[in-house]
Amino acid sequence: MIWREASREDVPAVVALLRDDMLGATREGEEIAPYLAAFDRMAAEGANRLIVAEESDGNGGGRIVATYQITFISGLSLRATRRAQVESIRVATDRRGSGLGAALMADAEARARAAGCRLMQLTTNRARPRAHAFYERLGFTASHIGYKRELD
Repeated sequence: MIWREASREDVPAVVALLRDDMLGATREGEEIAPYLAAFDRMAAEGANRLIVAEESDGNGGGRIVATYQITFISGLSLRATRRAQVESIRVATDRRGSGLGAALMADAEARARAAGCRLMQLTTNRARPRAHAFYERLGFTASHIGYKRELD
């Protein structure tokens, strides 16, 4: 397994992982152009990374089997604590339950520490009780209530 920053060529495989999910199946689109534009914006931001896990096929090729987005945020609160926001965490259906999710979060934590972060945070949909239990097993606490508002 190789954990690496995604390239633009990885975007279709990442979008497929986002779609391969009970919520993503209803909210992700088929057209790849908006995702490529978003990837370009993320790359230009500097502190925003898309990470993939590539599993070798033994013949010099590989398959993207997991992904997450990590954004490093500097701020004044909590004594100017730098934090890492982890989003869009996905593991391929056929690899769930294999320990890959824990490896993904370990990779995210290592990247957060390397970037000088003292806090790692994430949000998860209320409709994902298995994900909630997973994050709690890893030491995360449900310490906040999150709100979202769509902007027209």
